[in-house]
Amino acid sequence: MKDIIYELNDMRYLSWAKTRKSSGTAGSFLKSCDDTGKRKKYYKLSDSDPVYGITGHECVNEIVVQRLMDLFGIEHLKYTLIHALVTIEGKDYETYLCESDDYKNADEGKVSLEDYYSIKRISGESPFEFCKRMGWEQYIYEMLFIDYLVLNRDRHGANIEVLRDLKTKTVRLAPLFDHGLSLVCRCHSKDELDVFDVLEDRKVQAFVGTSSTFENVNLIPKSFFEKLHKLQKADLDSIFEGLDTIIGKEYIDKMRSMIWERWCKLGYI
Repeated sequence: MKDIIYELNDMRYLSWAKTRKSSGTAGSFLKSCDDTGKRKKYYKLSDSDPVYGITGHECVNEIVVQRLMDLFGIEHLKYTLIHALVTIEGKDYETYLCESDDYKNADEGKVSLEDYYSIKRISGESPFEFCKRMGWEQYIYEMLFIDYLVLNRDRHGANIEVLRDLKTKTVRLAPLFDHGLSLVCRCHSKDELDVFDVLEDRKVQAFVGTSSTFENVNLIPKSFFEKLHKLQKADLDSIFEGLDTIIGKEYIDKMRSMIWERWCKLGYI
């Protein structure tokens, strides 16, 4: 698989910084970067704990969601899942991490959509209305759709970025990124998986829209779905291909179930 490197890579040269998650969630993620090559590389680990080590599987989620977006033709930041040996606070861990490139062009700077909206909005204008006025409605529809399918809990105002070209004075939205807190990211045991309801309308962070992915997907016009690829059960085989040796079959089965059942609920089979 092009997006997975199974061979163990010694990446103990990377230095990891702890970044607290946004409000409403627990724990912390570790991130790193390497700017020694021609193009800067960014790395992130799944959820970790100073006592138990790397306990989450958010990096696997990134691969699942990016394959899903590929299927629907949605632009996104490209991740590679790498089998790696890393050092955290003097202790070595064998894990899978995510690698990505810098998505900014040379003359571009970035600002969160939340900050850009606060500067450019019209009085009384919602983030959803603002994005439509800016001509970004297709991007927003794609984002709300994919976040619904995978129950992305973390689409706060800094997880959507505006890229501003300093020379041409033009702006664009960055490719969709950061889907780790999705699917069954908070299930760490078979018991938790068994009781997890894939159709539950769980509260999420969403800067554009509401805290309900079900309400948000209803903001998307019917014409969007009419042009969309019609998901088939066979598509799920390619989405989860090669992940069975990285994450347990019970997790894969639950994630397959979530994507399929949430798709079926839309009524576009």
